[in-house]
Amino acid sequence: MDAVSPSCRVRELGRQPYEPVWRAMQRFTDARGEDTADEIWLVEHEPVFTLGQAGKPEHVLAAGDIPVVHVDRGGQVTYHGPGQIVAYPLFDLKRMKVGVREYVCRIEQAIIDTMAEWNIQAQRREGAPGVYVAGAKVAALGIRVRRGCTFHGLSFNIGMDLEPFHRINPCGYQGLQVVSLADLGGPSGMDAVKPVLLASLAEQFGLQLHAESELPDLSLAA
Repeated sequence: MDAVSPSCRVRELGRQPYEPVWRAMQRFTDARGEDTADEIWLVEHEPVFTLGQAGKPEHVLAAGDIPVVHVDRGGQVTYHGPGQIVAYPLFDLKRMKVGVREYVCRIEQAIIDTMAEWNIQAQRREGAPGVYVAGAKVAALGIRVRRGCTFHGLSFNIGMDLEPFHRINPCGYQGLQVVSLADLGGPSGMDAVKPVLLASLAEQFGLQLHAESELPDLSLAA
């Protein structure tokens, strides 16, 4: 008899400013126990640059009117904005018996498999987490693991204005080209991509996904 796949809640947060979602992820991770179900949060952020824990401010070349937020994930600087799927897997890696390196590889593979749906061949790059097509970055990863549990996650460019990426050295790489799925012949609408991405994540991690209509508490109260 086949084992039952672990349940994972999926929350669609819609379009949200960055900081309330970040703080809610922290609260969820701090409060979860051994039996807390894993979750995936999907969100489209208002324009923001985020700078990781070891991020160097000089990689922000000219932020202009876009705020810069220093956050507690790994990695350097990236941009979030409309037309980009941001997915936050809130997983208990201890319970999954998955190491951090394998976790990153599985996330990358889920994105690669998603792009294959539209016959786009994407690759990972050794030493530079994320997903690339012909050397241009289409998806970025920035994660944090606390007590064996993940937060932060991935950003996947679907159909977005890429101009803000010219204001930074994306992920700390000067001159790194950034591309959207729509530029590569894929769909420009996120609703076409989300179910494919979710199915790929579920397959990579052996999860049974369930939609959860209730949003997390996005207040900034301490």
